[in-house]
Parts: sequence; structure tokens; C-alpha cells
Amino acid sequence: MNRCDEIKAHIRMEERYQGLSLVFEHSDTIKAEILKAVDEAKEETGLKPFVFEKISNDRTDIHAIYIEFRDDIHREGGELLTKVLKKLGIDHCEKDV
Repeated sequence: MNRCDEIKAHIRMEERYQGLSLVFEHSDTIKAEILKAVDEAKEETGLKPFVFEKISNDRTDIHAIYIEFRDDIHREGGELLTKVLKKLGIDHCEKDV
């Protein structure tokens, strides 16, 4: 199952930082699925990323859940991000410029 049309995944990596944003049109169901996938991945890995939400009141296409690892020297967060993507049925991230 590929859900890339419903949920757009954007990954960002810098020195000691990894982040995944999951952007979707407003949907309480999708939001709940994302948060459940994050919680399950946190429990499975024992990792505790920063998780926060951004919602636009003006545009329905700007709703996002962000998962970030700051000061991730050993890049351990990648395992959790991969698990979240798999649980949500997302097989690729967007090609950002």
C-alpha cells in the first residue's frame, strides 16, 4: 500500500540533526494514524524524538506532524523514522530542492 498521495513525507538531515515532516490535508483520521505510528515506533525503539504539530488555519494542505532528533550524533533516529514510514505505508519521501 502506497499512501504517498495522502501523506507527503519530507526528510531533512544535517550534522547531528534528523527530521521527518509528514504533511497532509486536514484529517483527524490521518493525524491519529500518524501519531499512533510514532508512538508505536517510540516504544519499539526506545527513542524519544521531539514530536510537534503545525496546522494552518488558512490552508487545508498545510497540516503536518514533525518528528525531530536534535544532537543525534550517532544517527540512531533513522531507525525510528524508517519504522514510522513503513507503518504508514509510505514508500518514498518527496524530492525537495
